[in-house]
Amino acid sequence: MAANEERSVGIVMNGVTGRMGYRQHLVRSILAIREQGGLRLPDGTVLRPEPILVGRNESKLATIAKEHGLDRWTTDLDEALKLPGAEIYFDAQVTSRRVEGVKKAVAAGLHVYTEKPTAEDTETALELARIAKAAGVKVGVVQDKLFLPGLLKLKRLVDGGFFGRILSVRGEFGYWVFEGDWQEAQRPSWNYRAEDGGGIIIDMFCHWRYVLEEIFGPVRSVQALAATHIPERVGEDGKPYACTADDAAYGIFELDGGIVAQVNSSWTTRVFRDELVEFQVDGTEGSAVAGLRRCRVQHRSTTPKPVWNPDLPATEDFRSQWQEVPDNADFDNGFKTQWEMFLRHVAADEPFPWDFLAGARGVQLAELGLQSAREGRRIAIPELTL
Repeated sequence: MAANEERSVGIVMNGVTGRMGYRQHLVRSILAIREQGGLRLPDGTVLRPEPILVGRNESKLATIAKEHGLDRWTTDLDEALKLPGAEIYFDAQVTSRRVEGVKKAVAAGLHVYTEKPTAEDTETALELARIAKAAGVKVGVVQDKLFLPGLLKLKRLVDGGFFGRILSVRGEFGYWVFEGDWQEAQRPSWNYRAEDGGGIIIDMFCHWRYVLEEIFGPVRSVQALAATHIPERVGEDGKPYACTADDAAYGIFELDGGIVAQVNSSWTTRVFRDELVEFQVDGTEGSAVAGLRRCRVQHRSTTPKPVWNPDLPATEDFRSQWQEVPDNADFDNGFKTQWEMFLRHVAADEPFPWDFLAGARGVQLAELGLQSAREGRRIAIPELTL
């Protein structure tokens, strides 16, 4: 194809009426790529994504399509997968519906990019990986937190040897999700029903697997305590429902090199942090606290010597003793950045490391985390192979 020539790529986007599918994937990723004039490939070709919207609510689909000047949408996934120019299938449905959609797309010969978790159990996640490999299609799983500015800075510190020997990682994630009675809940009700694929462990442990492994090293064991702190919530229909899934999880993960990671995940906590997620990393040569955007450090040479004295008020401003890590780069939306990587993977055969096997590893950690919580014990994590 000649340099500067433009070609379109049809993307069947299933689940765009949901919060993440609409805001992060359609508006801030695919439509943003279109608005910037497309995606330039190494040979000079400009790739223009053409979304084909799919969902179960015809009215919502029609509204979204009209608002953004899109003319291809349907409630029939089978129809969408057969449309001319459809090359990629994207899935942002509820977890319990994902496997069916992905299998149909692979059978239709489309490349697949999907939200996580890829399935509700490890064996099914591995089955998807095997099916996709046998079909010869390219696949990818969203790993958005790797592209957060704060974690990119943290990775830069690790790669630069700032910490010396890393000792521990402590993560805090979460916020208060309203129960839906006197204030509307800011997350959909299926998140709190295990029978619909809900639960904070299946949601967040998939994230923690790739964050810990990509930045610090392989996860070798998990010990988790799960809780359903709010037993009843009010759904979108205004009716109460029983919460059958965990809404908080307290996990300890052992990593290679003796690193111990503790990560609390909760939809039942009120935020007293600078950001909704923060990781503190302590090493022999220095420490860092990284969030969504910011990252601050304290080097060994500038570490003060606090003295424990409960009889006197603290006189030190501990936060002021840390130094801000500069951006040193322009950070784009993380979802958009990964979409661009996957589009280049499909159109130009550039590498994309987060395939369905990577997705299965996330599901595995969640499944073993739930098992650990049920049995009250530490569980080693075996290697996964296709």
